[in-house]
Amino acid sequence: MTTRILLAVLLVAAVVAVAGAMERRRRRDAPTQGVPVVPVQLDRADFPRPTAPWLVVLFTSAACASCAGLPEKARPLAGPEVEVVEVGFPEQRALQERYGITAVPLTVVADADGVVRANFVGAFSATDLWGALADLRS
Repeated sequence: MTTRILLAVLLVAAVVAVAGAMERRRRRDAPTQGVPVVPVQLDRADFPRPTAPWLVVLFTSAACASCAGLPEKARPLAGPEVEVVEVGFPEQRALQERYGITAVPLTVVADADGVVRANFVGAFSATDLWGALADLRS
């Protein structure tokens, strides 16, 4: 009787071990990922100087650590040909909702018609932003 109990316990332990190994091997699907919305068109009337040939918009949030320092990287681009605007959350919540912004920081470069020609999801380097704008302007 003791031998049967011992065999039953060993058999259950073996089944549990095999089931655990199979579970670890089974590839699970990645968790569902939200896709940040990048607008493809901006209404230039929503922003200052709608007649400037180029518009750089930084969508940011007060609670976003990655947003810190980005306006300082973009501001030197401002001039007669380029308008640089920061649209912060929660201060400008309505404008972020209008364009479906779900993730920040998000930076877009739009032409005179409001067509988004370049974008950066997440933090960017000044070199990358300046280079993108220079490429678009040439």
